Amino acid sequence: QVQLVESGGGSVQAGGSLSLSCAASGYSKTMAWFRQTPGKDREGVGCMSDSDGRAFISDSLKGRFTISRDNAKTTLSLQMDNLISEDTAMYYCAASTAWISDCLSGIRWYQSWGQGTQVTVTV
Repeated sequence: QVQLVESGGGSVQAGGSLSLSCAASGYSKTMAWFRQTPGKDREGVGCMSDSDGRAFISDSLKGRFTISRDNAKTTLSLQMDNLISEDTAMYYCAASTAWISDCLSGIRWYQSWGQGTQVTVTV
């Protein structure tokens, strides 16, 4: 398992932007961002697999969120634009040593999780 450290969370006004970063202690084939609000299940935000290099963003977030990974494949970034109050959540980085075919919903296949970083969007 790798150690994951998220950064970049905070409070922003609606319509603003935030960039999250997840630094991993080593290489993982698949990395992802999930988010969770109290009383709700953790939901997939975006993910990337090294197998094909493709990036996936949840359909409801397309056009506002962008995910990327550095060349060393140890840092996963999430650019969030035009934020709305519904984006308020704890954001978690996750990593897996395996390729996950449906990396947005295959939450049980991730072995490593970060502590989370809070994103609060104010109106």
